[in-house]
Parts: sequence; structure tokens; C-alpha cells
Amino acid sequence: MVEIRKVTFRGKTLEELQAMSIQEFAELCTSRARRSLLKNGVDKKFLKKVEATKQAGKPKYVKTHRRDLIVVPQMVGGKISVYKGKDWEQIEVTTKMLGKYLGEFALTRKRLQHGKAGIGATKSSTAVTAR
Repeated sequence: MVEIRKVTFRGKTLEELQAMSIQEFAELCTSRARRSLLKNGVDKKFLKKVEATKQAGKPKYVKTHRRDLIVVPQMVGGKISVYKGKDWEQIEVTTKMLGKYLGEFALTRKRLQHGKAGIGATKSSTAVTAR
């Protein structure tokens, strides 16, 4: 028999988390996220946009430049596009993202990739004639 695991965040199910107020949810977050939530709260206008797209069932992403927003339970299931300096990173919010910043899911720097050495880069390559 296959047992389906319930997804929880700090021992609370998603239904319990969505029933909580922002202050109660902040108590479950890390200290950095808690201070941010208690000091700034959440962007209610942004939450309304996310809720509207979830209710409509549209495959539309809500665009934002706010990388410092903390993912709260009301955002779970929503689709958000986060600006990363040049283009948009499309994110589908899951329960594993709770309590983290949106910017953590849209990296602004590319991974460093080394190519091959050019002419004159090494001693042996000086003997190679350029064409």
C-alpha cells in the first residue's frame, strides 16, 4: 500500500497555515524572515493579484520586481514572474518555498564556465600559428 505523505511546514499542514494570520505565520519562520514580515508586513495588492490568477485558473504569471517579498501560504499554487536584471524568471510557488524570499528562486548571476585557452595563454600555445 502506497502511503501519501502530507506536506508540512514546521509541523503545520497547508490548510492550517492558510488559516493563520501573517503574524502567526511569522512566528514559524526564521528570524530574518520573521523580522521582515513583522516590520513590513506583506504586499496586500500583490497578494490580491496572485489570488485572482489562482481563482481564474489562468496560466498567467504575475510579474514583480520585488525580490524581497517573503513567500506566504496564500501564494502557494500561484504563478509569479520575478525580474532578475535582464529577463523574467517564472516560478510556480510550492510549499517548500514558504518563508523564503522570491529572489532566492531567480538567480541574477550566471554560472561561471571556463573555455579553452587562447593563443599565448600557455607556453605551448605560443608555438601555434594563427590562421
